[in-house]
Amino acid sequence: MTEQHPRTQAVRAGIATDPAHGAVVPPVFMSTTYAFSGFGEPGEFDYSRSGNPTRSTLASAIADLEGGAGGVVTASGMAAITATVLALLPPDGTLVAPFDAYGGSWRLFDALERSGRLRLRLVDLSDAAAREELDGADVVWLETPSNPLLRVTDIAAVSEAAHAAGALVVADNTFASPVVQRPLEHGADVVVHSATKYLNGHSDVVSGAVVAASEERVAHLAWWANTLGVTGGALDAYLTLRGLRTLHLRMAAAQVNAAAVVDLLTAHPAVTAVHYPGLASHPQHELAARTMDGFGAIVTFDVGGQDAVRALVDGLDCFCLAESLGGVESLVSHPATMTHAAMPPQVQAAAGITPGMLRLSLGVEDASDLVADLRAGLDRARSAQGGLPSTELRG
Repeated sequence: MTEQHPRTQAVRAGIATDPAHGAVVPPVFMSTTYAFSGFGEPGEFDYSRSGNPTRSTLASAIADLEGGAGGVVTASGMAAITATVLALLPPDGTLVAPFDAYGGSWRLFDALERSGRLRLRLVDLSDAAAREELDGADVVWLETPSNPLLRVTDIAAVSEAAHAAGALVVADNTFASPVVQRPLEHGADVVVHSATKYLNGHSDVVSGAVVAASEERVAHLAWWANTLGVTGGALDAYLTLRGLRTLHLRMAAAQVNAAAVVDLLTAHPAVTAVHYPGLASHPQHELAARTMDGFGAIVTFDVGGQDAVRALVDGLDCFCLAESLGGVESLVSHPATMTHAAMPPQVQAAAGITPGMLRLSLGVEDASDLVADLRAGLDRARSAQGGLPSTELRG
């Protein structure tokens, strides 16, 4: 068979593979245990924590999209991160991570350091000078684009420097998805996902995934996931696989909406800053344009303070004030009090997270409705700032 386009791989994953009844859509296998054919003769699957047909189909599909040797599906994105860190770091090992990582990742890394399980160094990995700080690292953790400031890291350059220092490279690809970026192609060793987000895409599953470039590392990660008991459930895998089939369509529509929203934000007087790799003013715009297939559908902006934030979000119709991202519905979150609330104020400040910052996850609604709803919210924010709303300014 000729090599297929990733879009085709996602749609066709598991299709028409049912040997019993010829079902086009693969069934969900809910059984917790599987019969041995005889004494000492287990089949491919014996116990669902260790292996499940539905979960295996999903893991293979995600690995194909990322260009990896295989994958492991976990119960959540944090389960994927935990299993990866514990599997790859030696005792008392050193983890280099972004200073502006997702709040849940930071909380885990910080807790593991405080309990003496690892040594943590936080650096700005989007800065070329940070590559000089990788000596002594065992694992370099990338998050690109970063959460929530959307800083973009040169995966190839960091991977080269990390490998020269004897370190492995793990890239959190949740924000981009394999539609937009495939870190293994740029030298990363492992990719992690909160599959809750774009891979599932419908905000009805909590799931995670880990993909590795080598079969040996896949087996090692699978051993740890099984040992820790963090593998995902069959029904969650089934729903995520269903969502994965429309990943390319959803990402294309969401990125169109992101571009429309960015045009509004950059022109509105209530906005003090816009963070989006698609903007020519973004510090890593050229890098993103060169290494990514699009700029993603997350947009972060600042309205100066929490009074303006409250005025903006109160009254929105097309954006839900909620945690998470990557679903078909548009969401708005306040990183300082929501996704990154685990970070103390000084850590937030060092990462660049401000009280007036909001993060949008653009869904697939009609762009005109999203823009109109957000414009009204920005006008309310402008009034809260003490200025005239944009409609009056234009009049």
